[in-house]
Amino acid sequence: MSFDHTHYVPCLRWKQGEYQAISQLPPSSKRMLMPLIEVPEFGRPEHGWDHETASKTKTIDKHLALFAKRVYKKWNDLPCFVDLSLISSAQRMENGVHPISFIFKELGGLLGCQAIPVTGLNRDDKYQQEIKAASARDKNGICLRITIEQAKKKTIKNEIDSLLSTLKIQHTDCDLIVDLGAPINFLPLNGFAMAIQGIVSKLPYLNDWRSFTILGTSFPETMGSIKKEEEIIPRYEWQLYKRLVNDFRLAGLRLPTFGDYAINHPKVIERDPRTLNPSATIRYTIDDGWYIVKGKNIRDYGREQYRKLSRKVLDSSYYCGPTFSWGDDYINQWGTGKRSKTSLTMWRQVGTNHHIVKVIQEIASFYAS
Repeated sequence: MSFDHTHYVPCLRWKQGEYQAISQLPPSSKRMLMPLIEVPEFGRPEHGWDHETASKTKTIDKHLALFAKRVYKKWNDLPCFVDLSLISSAQRMENGVHPISFIFKELGGLLGCQAIPVTGLNRDDKYQQEIKAASARDKNGICLRITIEQAKKKTIKNEIDSLLSTLKIQHTDCDLIVDLGAPINFLPLNGFAMAIQGIVSKLPYLNDWRSFTILGTSFPETMGSIKKEEEIIPRYEWQLYKRLVNDFRLAGLRLPTFGDYAINHPKVIERDPRTLNPSATIRYTIDDGWYIVKGKNIRDYGREQYRKLSRKVLDSSYYCGPTFSWGDDYINQWGTGKRSKTSLTMWRQVGTNHHIVKVIQEIASFYAS
């Protein structure tokens, strides 16, 4: 179940646009992918909207009812990380069962998915005990996801050792993810890379973890920050990663796997999606950046404006062609009038699918050069 630095770890919140996007990937792309699947947030009144069923799940039982089945349907039995950190720690199923127990018994026990449970250093005792039980039952190991702030602490080795002792697992059976989140400023890249190298060089067991990933993003928190109809947003996390690999090679450090948040920001929007009035946008990943084309709000101006936005992508120098990915083909069909119905979720699917294929090819080209 191990993978190396030539793979890709996208963090996906597993809403309809994301899981449909990876279901459309060709087998060759899926082999280079290790998704970090976050169970969608639940625990506040505005949480729990399911786009596929177009309904709000009012209980944790209903919220989690389809999760495992969707993982199996959209990702089959391929390896993946599964993280329940967005579920409120107080949540329990109606029969008192912890959500982790419910999810992993369905994923591993009933469906045979190679789902690796994710934990962190600050999760509560009950969470850790359920991770321990899932790991002992399914024999898939665990994934330890730590923040960069935690990684630089002088006590990091003691904290990791204490957690692994609690979980009754060896670090050689664990995957390590160092999560940068969405740094306020990646710049200057040289200085940021040096700081990360210094932190990574002191991490315990660096060469022994089953896999080692650095995850992060510079994607905007909201599209409200995009003021023009067309705008290029730098992908600093990819630029940083290439610099880190070169620096790590010179320093003799283990090369990390690249991870990002696809075309999303890690911050959870604390509003009911039914009350939002977003603008029509296409998020199109390009070399070292995103090409964002933006229209007006959907409620007043409708979805037909995606026709014009698609043509902008098709006419740009960035378009990769209709055969590049399922998402690129959709843009072509919509822009040339071959499709007549669409939705906001569909455009998240389009952008995510194109992004994943683009990043996989970038990683392959980078290591082939």
